[in-house]
Amino acid sequence: MTTQHVRVTVNGTVREADVEPRLLLVHLLRETFGLTGTHVGCDTSNCGACTIHVNGLSAKSCTMLAVQADGAEIRTIEGMADGATLHPLQQAFWDQHGLQCGFCTPGMIMQSAWLLGQNPDPTEDQIREGISGNLCRCTGYVNIVKAIDQAAGALRAADAAK
Repeated sequence: MTTQHVRVTVNGTVREADVEPRLLLVHLLRETFGLTGTHVGCDTSNCGACTIHVNGLSAKSCTMLAVQADGAEIRTIEGMADGATLHPLQQAFWDQHGLQCGFCTPGMIMQSAWLLGQNPDPTEDQIREGISGNLCRCTGYVNIVKAIDQAAGALRAADAAK
């Protein structure tokens, strides 16, 4: 069996592994590195449960090969909090009840973080469009949108305080 050496920086920590060329990035994160916050939903990039950041861009890790990420900076849901302090998006999802079963939540938060990085003051329609590639079968999205709006305000206030 042929393997390829992969070196990535995940949540600020350099990680290395020898992988089969066909290994998906989501499986490298979950099975090799033990970062199980990134969920496997559909394996077709339709649901967005596996959304992470690769070199600052939103990416669905279930359709990206681990070898494609070689040398990349990766951020997963585990890298969002600052120690025991939740990221403003995580706190807002909690405050606004933006989750029910929680399966989509890590991917939804990662997509929302990318969205707010692109547009720190989105309208409701822009939020809905920005998360349209991430599916939630439980919530109806109302509280998710409220959570993203709350987090946007908190992040803008934190930036203004600097």
